[in-house]
Amino acid sequence: MKSEMKMKDQTNKLIFKRLGIHTQNEHHAYMREDCHVCVSEGFEALTRIRVFNGEKSIVANLNVIRSQILQPGEISLSESAVAALSVKEEAIISVSHLHPIKSLSHVRSKIYGNTLSSKQMDEIIRDIVRGDYSNVFLSAFITACAGKGMQTNEIISLTEAMIATGQRINWGPKIVVDKHCIGGLPGNRTTPIVVSIVSSFGLTIPKTSSRAITSPAGTADTMEVMTEVNLSMEQIIEVVDKEDGCIVWGGTAKLSPADDMLIKVEKALDIDSEGQLIASVLSKKVASGSNQIVIDIPVGETAKLRSTHAANELKSEMEKVGNAIGLKMKVVISDGSQPVGRGIGPALEARDILAVLRNAPHAPQDLKERALLLAGEILELSGKVQYGDGLKISRDLLDSGMAYEKFVAICKAQGRFSEPETAKYQYEIKAESAGTITKVDNRRLAKIAKLAGAPENKTAGIDFLVPIGTKVEKEQTLYLIHAESKGELNYALEYYNSQKEILTIQ
Repeated sequence: MKSEMKMKDQTNKLIFKRLGIHTQNEHHAYMREDCHVCVSEGFEALTRIRVFNGEKSIVANLNVIRSQILQPGEISLSESAVAALSVKEEAIISVSHLHPIKSLSHVRSKIYGNTLSSKQMDEIIRDIVRGDYSNVFLSAFITACAGKGMQTNEIISLTEAMIATGQRINWGPKIVVDKHCIGGLPGNRTTPIVVSIVSSFGLTIPKTSSRAITSPAGTADTMEVMTEVNLSMEQIIEVVDKEDGCIVWGGTAKLSPADDMLIKVEKALDIDSEGQLIASVLSKKVASGSNQIVIDIPVGETAKLRSTHAANELKSEMEKVGNAIGLKMKVVISDGSQPVGRGIGPALEARDILAVLRNAPHAPQDLKERALLLAGEILELSGKVQYGDGLKISRDLLDSGMAYEKFVAICKAQGRFSEPETAKYQYEIKAESAGTITKVDNRRLAKIAKLAGAPENKTAGIDFLVPIGTKVEKEQTLYLIHAESKGELNYALEYYNSQKEILTIQ
């Protein structure tokens, strides 16, 4: 038996050749159709196989090559697979059939409406983190859990499994605070301002943020305009030890890694599952070492949450899960009827952040007041500030310049501090009639910003100039579209011209 296995290992060895094929996070392998391994193993196109490089292994989709780009004894891998295996050119690697993934039976059970146990949820998440799930399997799991598809106990199990499969930072017995907004509102980049105020007060706030899923910018995308956000866990600890806070992307720190895998597929599907949203947010907070958190839930006709009733249901679920995993929480339900701030897109939002922190006369007051409110809630939740004093203390820290000094110090500790740049092309959208702005379609406004290139193009997006209640004249500029190329600007304008009443003027 052992000799047969040894012979099999020898016959399944191939020489690695790098072709430089980029496939995002999905692992792919490439072999000749007449390769001895393909023939002997009966591999066909899109077969899921396991690829080994020494002790490391990944699961990959097989693509069959019929040209001379590879020789029969060679194998190539997508760039994500190359990185995961740390494989070098001409290395000898081996492949095998993928053993059946037991946890897929749990996914199928969930598709048919059954409730998953804690053990079943843990097995799914462990297989996801191990790389055994293709994007198709991830899509099935996400879709099965979408909407109201998860019971409270399942959300708790999912959150605990996501925490258990990643690294976790331990800051010791001290109070560690955090803040999160569930998103769905253009602009609303309060986090960097809140972190600056709270850390300048002396509380520890290690903020790990996501990149955009369905929006024109996430906090990590915006912060990347001004500083480095791809920090390792060791670097995060160093920055927080020095400055009491950080504002980084959570992906590189390997905190709740299953969440990052799910987010990428959720982005492609344009789905935000309520249960997975809760697990995503709270698992990252616990993994980053936080024990107290303020959650912001904006509510509006075109926000992620459309009604106060839906917001209260989400609030209740979050509090149940937070309590189960040992988090002290305060959930704030806020106005989500329109964008917050002027900028929609990484560089434009970065400009607003700096204007608020610098106490500039032109700083957007709605962004400033919302950030002060949330910072005040955190200070009061910590018990270090009396109830009712948090807002005043936060305002003093901002007005004095201490928050801005702390923000710059955090940026420099993370690697640099850079000023935002401006896009090469701008186009003014003007009012077709006089009147008062009575309604804003957040989703369609955000889509224009995305079509203009945000968040991939950091300076792309929208300058929103007329909040609800503004009286406008005919031909007055309502907002400016920013783009880095004429093609993307025209793409955004094509969509704009196909829409009606993105802003309602009465």
